[in-house]
Amino acid sequence: MLVHHLLEESARRCPDRAALVCGERRRSYAELNSEADALAGALSARRIGRGDRVALYIDNTAEAVTGIFGALKAGATFSLLNPSTKLNKLLTILNNFRATALIVDQPRAALVNAILSSVPSLRYVVAVASAIPAELQTDSRVQRWSDAMAARIPHPYIAISKDDLAMVIYTSGSTGVAKGVMAAHANVMAATTSINAYLRNTQDDTIINVLPLSFDYGLYQLFLAFQVGACVILERSFAYPAHVLQRIRQEGVTGFPVVPTILSLLLHGQRDALDLPSLRYITNTGAALPAAHIARIRELLPHVQLFSMYGLTECKRVSYLPPHELDRRPTSIGLPIPNTEVFIVDAEGQRVADGEVGELVVRGPHVMRGYWADPQETAKRFRPGPMPGETVLYTGDLVRRDSDGFLYFVGRMDDIIKSRGEKVSPKEVEAVVYGLDGVVDAAVIGVPDDVLGSAIALFVSLAPGSTLTPRQIQAHCQKQLENFMVPKVIEVWPSLPKSPQGKLDKRAIAERFQSCRARQAAVPGKELP
Repeated sequence: MLVHHLLEESARRCPDRAALVCGERRRSYAELNSEADALAGALSARRIGRGDRVALYIDNTAEAVTGIFGALKAGATFSLLNPSTKLNKLLTILNNFRATALIVDQPRAALVNAILSSVPSLRYVVAVASAIPAELQTDSRVQRWSDAMAARIPHPYIAISKDDLAMVIYTSGSTGVAKGVMAAHANVMAATTSINAYLRNTQDDTIINVLPLSFDYGLYQLFLAFQVGACVILERSFAYPAHVLQRIRQEGVTGFPVVPTILSLLLHGQRDALDLPSLRYITNTGAALPAAHIARIRELLPHVQLFSMYGLTECKRVSYLPPHELDRRPTSIGLPIPNTEVFIVDAEGQRVADGEVGELVVRGPHVMRGYWADPQETAKRFRPGPMPGETVLYTGDLVRRDSDGFLYFVGRMDDIIKSRGEKVSPKEVEAVVYGLDGVVDAAVIGVPDDVLGSAIALFVSLAPGSTLTPRQIQAHCQKQLENFMVPKVIEVWPSLPKSPQGKLDKRAIAERFQSCRARQAAVPGKELP
């Protein structure tokens, strides 16, 4: 089975069942499948098919869902880009992806001209917009979404293999450059089937998704629901918790995927608002939940199963902690998901004993194909497995396993920071900060945060005479970076610690920062340098 068959099969089995609810608009499986067919026809009419790539630069909307399945039906590979991505980074990704088609919505329509002039591979743009910039109204490469839908052009049958690429998900890399994780249809289907096996979703479930579809955790909510004929309530964000909680009650939501920031907002709200009798489970990934949050949510929602999960984009999901183990092992990242084997190795690649720390290696059909157009990085992480022709994933994460097989996360081998469930490359943030006049040195680290998992902390030293303030630096970052990458902590130091080789010593920076915080906590009200 291929990914778009999830929608097609549910449309065949239960055509009138609600598949997607966005705002006040409800789409049945038959309606959503028909809309995806219409887009596939529009793409095929522009000679976009197998081997081509469709990028979606769009908010959480019904058109985003139609765009995903329309691209797949046309035989193409899709990539959902974070709608908060700034233009320079966007162009880098689109050119790396060699996008042949682009779907944009109204807030981003103004950028289409700049995109077309900078991405030579692009030959078709569908604008989900009531108004298209005047200079594009006569451009044959640009078409309104409404016109593409109205044309209802039949799309030809495309012979697609389960080993064809379904999607590429861009994620920050240790070099500071976004890397595209390649997922074949077989990888997506394996991950979806495995996750559904332990969540036990059925066609009677309703899942609310407030996470960006550009985040694979949010995207997979569609696949999980459509595999079993369930319904997805698609929200743009969790900016208005009261509204989301009201939707959960109104729609009888049974599944609620969250990251720690969302759960923190829930726990700090009014207790009465958490009267959610229909809710069956909450899932969490992106960062570990603090034990206090776990205890609190179980107290407030005793009937709800809480699934603590761990994964990487490179294989979607690695492990989950069965809810009944929360009391005994609150700090564990759980057991491998179904149809998955994990082992832990030392620096020489030899398996270590239980209780010892080493690098986690993942084996299974959900291990992705590698990084798009990046064979060197692919070779580092995706290596030959125990069986001939097999590939396993070296995660770069340090873990240990207890005698019962439960895994415990220790740390990361590189300095990628996971904040709000998103991967943040320090190098990318530092590059933006170095663009400010007066910055001499800049270092970004992750510091522990009960809500974010890790908060982005920036430390800078300035040239003599510079008057830059932390507020000005943060404002600059907000203009240049996605929201989750903007530093929460910004400190200006006279100089930053360096190693004997003259490199910034981030370990020394972290130790100094934590020491200052500890002394400050011991002397309330006293400011420390």
